[in-house]
Amino acid sequence: MNLKKHLPTSEQIAEIRALSFLRHLLLEPNLWHMNRHSLSFGFLIGSICCFLPIFFQTVPCVLLCFWIRCNVPLAVLIVWISNPITIGPMMYFAYRVGLWILGTDQEITLLNPSLQWFIDQLSIIWQPLIVGALACGLAFGITGFIVIQLYYRWRIARYKLRKLDARRRSESKAIEP
Repeated sequence: MNLKKHLPTSEQIAEIRALSFLRHLLLEPNLWHMNRHSLSFGFLIGSICCFLPIFFQTVPCVLLCFWIRCNVPLAVLIVWISNPITIGPMMYFAYRVGLWILGTDQEITLLNPSLQWFIDQLSIIWQPLIVGALACGLAFGITGFIVIQLYYRWRIARYKLRKLDARRRSESKAIEP
């Protein structure tokens, strides 16, 4: 499946009037190329930002992609995994991981899981939440980074083997009378 045909080009994005102040950054090729380095770092940045317990996670994600020069579409796609439906379970999982890493057993009760309840509980849960969110983001990001690197190496090795096999077949046909 060729994803490139569904994505806008960097020139099309740079032509958007609201983004004209970023034109010089948007034309950077590595922000849009789909090579193993750009994609693997894009996945890593997207995963880390996906678990950040902040609103508008896309903004730091895109800024980090500009700074590191990695694939913006993949990073933003990964960040959007944490949407209003999934953010609650993701943050609870990160909180539990943070409790485990810190070795504490402070447990919160979900009597009224609302925004006001969350703000009231923030002084209790912020340390395990931050530690767990960073740990989960790094764990998922590094795993994805390694998987993408290995996948690309496997594809290249497979391509080289096919090419070598085709050359051997053509040489054997040339030798036969």
